[in-house]
Amino acid sequence: MGNCCASPGSGKKQQKQKKGNRPNPFSLDYNKPPAPKLTVLKDPNGRDIGSRYELGQELGRGEFGITYLCTDKATGEAFACKSISKKKLRTTVDIEDVRREVDIMRHLPSHPNIVSLKDTYEDDNAVHLVMELCEGGELFDRIVARGHYTERAAAAVTRTIVEVVQVCHKHGVMHRDLKPENFLFANSKETSPLKAIDFGLSVFFRPGERFTEIVGSPYYMAPEVLKRNYGPEVDVWSAGVILYILLCGVPPFWAETEQGVAQAIIRSVVDFKREPWPKVSDNAKDLVKWMLDPDPKRRLTAQGVLDHPWLQNAKTAPNVNLGETVRARLQQFSVMNKFKKKALRVVAEHLSVEEVADIKDMFQKMDINNNGKITFDELKFGLHKLGHQIPDSDARILMEAADVDGNGTLDYGEFVAVSIHIRKIGNDEHLHKAFAYFDKNRSGYIEIEELRDSLADDLGPNREEVIDAIIRDVDTDKVYALGWENKLRGVRNDDEGGNRLEKGISAVFT
Repeated sequence: MGNCCASPGSGKKQQKQKKGNRPNPFSLDYNKPPAPKLTVLKDPNGRDIGSRYELGQELGRGEFGITYLCTDKATGEAFACKSISKKKLRTTVDIEDVRREVDIMRHLPSHPNIVSLKDTYEDDNAVHLVMELCEGGELFDRIVARGHYTERAAAAVTRTIVEVVQVCHKHGVMHRDLKPENFLFANSKETSPLKAIDFGLSVFFRPGERFTEIVGSPYYMAPEVLKRNYGPEVDVWSAGVILYILLCGVPPFWAETEQGVAQAIIRSVVDFKREPWPKVSDNAKDLVKWMLDPDPKRRLTAQGVLDHPWLQNAKTAPNVNLGETVRARLQQFSVMNKFKKKALRVVAEHLSVEEVADIKDMFQKMDINNNGKITFDELKFGLHKLGHQIPDSDARILMEAADVDGNGTLDYGEFVAVSIHIRKIGNDEHLHKAFAYFDKNRSGYIEIEELRDSLADDLGPNREEVIDAIIRDVDTDKVYALGWENKLRGVRNDDEGGNRLEKGISAVFT
């Protein structure tokens, strides 16, 4: 449910809403009003968070909650508080997700590499989770800032991540959303521990139990997740993807669309030819192969990964610099994730009350038998009738991605996700607004200075090379700026080999 902890500095230039602007209508429930006294948590520590804690600046926000700097009034100790608006908990699935996240964080033992949950509060408007504050920054940002980056450093990070996986699995928890953004350093010290921070998609599991929900982030999904038949082995796959990125700076499975990424994952062909793989040790490559084995029965367990020679000898892994190219790729990968999040937020804030009402009307029109559920045939027929010429295969992917409970139909809450996805692809007005957020001088291009200013809080000491790399990757007409038509929309330019969609605002809308 979004990052739960962050550095206070990461929110220091949050964009504030202008007076007179309407609030994001998705903060309201247009399907039906919430119950007068919705109870989410089973046994919170109290109702009034203000009696003990003072909430300060915003540190970050996700789909359901906003994370604030939180100070214990008695001791002055700083924490992070994720406040989840009850108005955004539209379905029983949403409510159960919050309950499960809290249950899992309480269930897991105290561990130096897992963020701790200190207190929970619930009032009439929100659920508040008070957690350990991680103010040392994101994983990739720290790696880039250190300058000299080696295979030995990648081994140390991988060991930590897999130890977290091992603890989760030993206690019957499958994480399901392992990715670099979900690991933060506790503080800015060189010896700071790396901590897993987000258990919003995690679930309890029993030995042999199989799961069907498609959840997680596209780059890191295991092939069996896409096939809707998986168990805890998916966490080792995701850790393997992170290891691959740590060693070369790019994901192992990439394409210009989510569908293409899914197909690449199913094929599971891992490239060890590009730089810097020739200089990476055979032991490291062997571990990547075992962690990214498409057959979960052959894939190493978390314990098997920790027993692998490369991690057993992590302190003696090659200390040769993997090169500036890898460092630059890692920073670019990190910055572009933040770039996408900012653009998505702009789109969400510009959805009007009328657009939300249209979504409700669309749901009612598609729900032919008026039972509150939409079947695949109803979705397909309704989309075509409304002028969305989406191929059946793409409609099926939308259906499966949105069908959170895996019952083969979409309820209203699940349908909203499909509708927003369609609108993000097809509504030029929203694309223009996202583009305009970065194009401050309204020139029709996002110039280098504008890109640098908009990402000022997210760039490290080698900010210039990252900005140059972003511009170079998508600036096909070599005017040193990102133009509206071909840059925002991500139109393919065959002479240049095509714009890579994950490297521009256009990536937000795929």
